[in-house]
Amino acid sequence: MATFLYRIGRWAFRRRRLVGGLWLGALVLAVAAAALAPAGEEEDLSMPGTESQKAFDLLDERFPQSNSQGAEARLVFQAPDGQRVTAREHKAAVEDTLGSLDGGDQVASTTNPFETGAVSEDGTIAYSTVTYAVEAVDLTEPTKSALEDAASQARDAGLTVEIGGSALDSEEELGGTTEVIGVAVAAVVLVLALGSLVAAGLSLLTAFVGVAIAFGLVSALAVPLGLTSTVAILALMLGLAVGIDYALFITSRFRDELAQDSEPEEAAGRAVGTAGSAVVFAGATVFIALVGLGVVGIPELTKMGMGGAGAVALAVLVALTLVPALFGFFGRRVLPRAVRKAGRPGSEPPRRVPTVDRPGLGTRWARFVLRRPAAVLVTSVLGLGALALPALSLELGLPGDESKSVETTQRRAYDLLSEGFGPGFNGPLTVVVDMSASSDPADTRATTDQVVKTVRGVDGVASVGEPVLNRTKDTAVLTAVPRTAPNSGETKDLVHAIRGEVSGVEADTGAAVLVTGTTAMNIDISEAMSDALIPYLTVVIGLAVLLLTVVFRSVLVPVKAALGFLLSVGAAFGVLVAVFQWGWAAGLLGIEQTGPVMSLMPILIIGIVFGLAMDYEVFLLTRMREAYVHGASPGEAIVSGFRHSGRVVAAAAIIMISVFAGFVGMNSPTIQTMGVGLAAAVAFDAFVVRMAIVPAVLALLGHRAWWLPRILNRVLPNVDIEGEKLSRHVPAPAADPDAAVRRLPVGRHQL
Repeated sequence: MATFLYRIGRWAFRRRRLVGGLWLGALVLAVAAAALAPAGEEEDLSMPGTESQKAFDLLDERFPQSNSQGAEARLVFQAPDGQRVTAREHKAAVEDTLGSLDGGDQVASTTNPFETGAVSEDGTIAYSTVTYAVEAVDLTEPTKSALEDAASQARDAGLTVEIGGSALDSEEELGGTTEVIGVAVAAVVLVLALGSLVAAGLSLLTAFVGVAIAFGLVSALAVPLGLTSTVAILALMLGLAVGIDYALFITSRFRDELAQDSEPEEAAGRAVGTAGSAVVFAGATVFIALVGLGVVGIPELTKMGMGGAGAVALAVLVALTLVPALFGFFGRRVLPRAVRKAGRPGSEPPRRVPTVDRPGLGTRWARFVLRRPAAVLVTSVLGLGALALPALSLELGLPGDESKSVETTQRRAYDLLSEGFGPGFNGPLTVVVDMSASSDPADTRATTDQVVKTVRGVDGVASVGEPVLNRTKDTAVLTAVPRTAPNSGETKDLVHAIRGEVSGVEADTGAAVLVTGTTAMNIDISEAMSDALIPYLTVVIGLAVLLLTVVFRSVLVPVKAALGFLLSVGAAFGVLVAVFQWGWAAGLLGIEQTGPVMSLMPILIIGIVFGLAMDYEVFLLTRMREAYVHGASPGEAIVSGFRHSGRVVAAAAIIMISVFAGFVGMNSPTIQTMGVGLAAAVAFDAFVVRMAIVPAVLALLGHRAWWLPRILNRVLPNVDIEGEKLSRHVPAPAADPDAAVRRLPVGRHQL
């Protein structure tokens, strides 16, 4: 691999104008396609095969005149203090408001609260349900404006009016200040790490090219592939983070090669052949982990994985081709000015000669770990273990109106309904009775009555509505309102209790009774995600062990990497529980409501962090193995790895943390959770696992760390990620007695 990538790097350097032109053309085409493509639509989460999804599909089949997952709005009216909404003037205002919506475009029906009994016991709160003939994503702006104008009309009459439901849901938009701050921090870190504005700008430029193309492609394919805004945001987040990191790794190696007196073209080839090999492997692990999300069976999660994987693949291609092409344009200008001046003929050697012998921070840290490996290992493991303890209380759920800001009308409507009708009113359960297979269709009434009686008898059910039959009288629908809130554990138990009780009715009548609704769907998805978590984690860890065994020709190094990955992920889950469930530091992050962790997050974070953790493992241990196979002792190899790669890995981690943390300021609970979880996981994995646990374990293992059974050594392919074959086939630059002098200033920028 190293030799092949070496040729690619040299070719891209020589054909820099062609390579740059091709990427520029791809960028223009992607942006144009995104600009001309229609806007994508948001889709509800679905889980094929679950009871709730089967019920939704059955409703669409048996009640074709209504859309079971169509848009719905709840207009919630509250009378002024000390008054009743049933008073003549307030009642007239409510009816006038609803009258303005009747017959409106896309409106299927509206309900009169005074006719349906949708008035609280104290008479202060009432609500009307407005159903639409289309799903929320298909509602037009005039339709939404008519709904808001109707609410304003009632407010003018003195009522408090809030709007709940899915009608006003909108997709997340980019462009917030927090994302900009994250990129700005990344830029500052690049300048400090590389000591050159040119080198820092090169890394940012190539990352932006890859991200822009990925974002453009996702936007252009949004309608034909059903991609949502969350897919686009994930592609942007991952593409930007790994794009900067991959360019940084190759640029750093290019600078090292230049400092060893390689010609720029040769240095570009060597940089792509060595660091590029690590980039390919690291990108492949992220790609495989993200594509593997498709095995869970949730279409939205599959799309998120594919979108993120595509962005990572583009970042790898950009790093292997566009980065060396830009080396051809900038050459030695990627080096700090002091280094370039020191390398000019006739220039005076730098005065600070002693700095060449002064070890950097990375070297000093590695030597500290070598002196106290057991203490460092125990402290790090106990620290991450303590952070992971809250993960034992992890609860999964899907965010609803209760998780939105109190500044939104949806959240205020949720609170009013809870106040007037009880917390369970915001999460009603839909019970579908399928009697098409019954041996005696004449018993329809008796069957539905038995179902109603059974559901009413389940502890935790506040009320059960009258059943509604379809035209052929073979399917009935009834609504059961829980006593508890939608995301509470009691409601989850209630759904299982109802399903257990109605099984007796199914046995007696031959009818099929299914429990569905948004609340039941969320519960089914959360349970499916919980059930898939351990198998997916097992597959990911198994993949990590296999790949690292091939790369590092070792058995114990992969096992250590997998265990370290588990520690960092566990600590990240602990942070999610502490912040989003317990509310620790929630105010600082702009999180106004605590609740269960987003169901998709654990598996999504595992998939992403697995690949990113392998990034740092590869870039750090590649230099260690390179030194070891060339005769260095295990301790010397650890120091060498930190001296050459520690600073770059630290900078890459800070950049990635900054990018992920920049998305925490968005209003979407999904993106907020993802930002916090990924930023925490990268911080733990890079600075605790890779920088502390890894060298401590390697120091304790000594030569045994690089042991591989002979049979595996013969069977496993040699991917040569450290470029050993490249060193044999491509001669190193000739020794130059003045090279050490010219490299002196570089030492001031190394760890």
